[in-house]
Amino acid sequence: MAGDWTIPQQWERYSAAEHAMWDKLFARQAAMLPERVVPEFMSGLDMLRMTRPGIPDFDELSERLTKATGWQVVAVPGLVPDRTFFEHLANRRFVAGRFIRTPEQMDYLQEPDIFHDVFGHVPLLAHPVFADYMQAYGEGGLRADGLGAIERLSRLYWYTVEFGLIRNEGGLRLYGAGIVSSHAESVFALDAPSPNRLGFDLKRVMRTPYRIDDYQQSYFVVESFEDLLRQTIETDFAPLYAEMAAEADIPIEAVLDTDLVFTRGTQAHARSGES
Repeated sequence: MAGDWTIPQQWERYSAAEHAMWDKLFARQAAMLPERVVPEFMSGLDMLRMTRPGIPDFDELSERLTKATGWQVVAVPGLVPDRTFFEHLANRRFVAGRFIRTPEQMDYLQEPDIFHDVFGHVPLLAHPVFADYMQAYGEGGLRADGLGAIERLSRLYWYTVEFGLIRNEGGLRLYGAGIVSSHAESVFALDAPSPNRLGFDLKRVMRTPYRIDDYQQSYFVVESFEDLLRQTIETDFAPLYAEMAAEADIPIEAVLDTDLVFTRGTQAHARSGES
C-alpha cells in the first residue's frame, strides 16, 4: 500500500464469478433506474462505457473520466482515514474498494464494495458541475479537519453524495450513490410513504444525524447541482460550525416549521424495526 493508501486494482485477478456478480447487479439497477435517477447519471454510464460487461478496469475508466472532468479512480483496501479521503477528493481522485460482494451479500453489505463505489459514484463524476462539487467538498473537508468539524461535514456528504434527491421537471429523482447502487432503496427513497423528503438547507443538513444501518428516515432534495455547488463554495463554513457547536442536533425524523416539505413521512418503517 502506498503512503496515500492506494493499492493496485489487479483487475486481471477478478474471477469469472466476480465479473458475473457485477453484471447481475448492473443489469438489475440498469433496468429500474432510467425513470428514477437523474438523467446525468445515465449519461455518465454511457460516456464512460460502463455498460460493457464485467468489472471496470480502473485504468481504462480513469482515462475516459480524466478526459471528461479531470478525475480518476484509484483503488484502496477499504475505508481510509478522513484526511486521506479529503486529500484525494481535493485532487480529483475518487477512492474505490476493489472487492465485490458475494451472492449472499447481494442486497446488503455494511462496507462499500466496488459496485457501490464505482457504479454508484463514478457516473456523476463525468458531469462537470457535480465533479466540481466533489472537489469542493474535499477541500472543505481539509478545512473542517483543522476546525474539528468533520462530523458535521460528513452529514453533508451523506445527505447529498450518498443519499441525495434532486428535483427536476419530471419530479423528484435519485442521485445519491447509496441509493442508486441499492435495488431496494431505489424504490424506498422515492415511493415509500415512510421517509420525509425535505428541501435542502446547508445548516439544517449538518445538524441532522443519519442512519447507517437501515433506510434513511429523511432525504434532502436539492434544486440543482449548480445550486449545490454554489452554496458549497460561497458559504463560509467556519461561522456555521461555531453556531452549531452551541446547538442541539435535530432529531433524525423531525420536520421543522421552516422546512420545505415535499413529503411528510409516516416513519412507519423506522417504527416497525424492519430492515
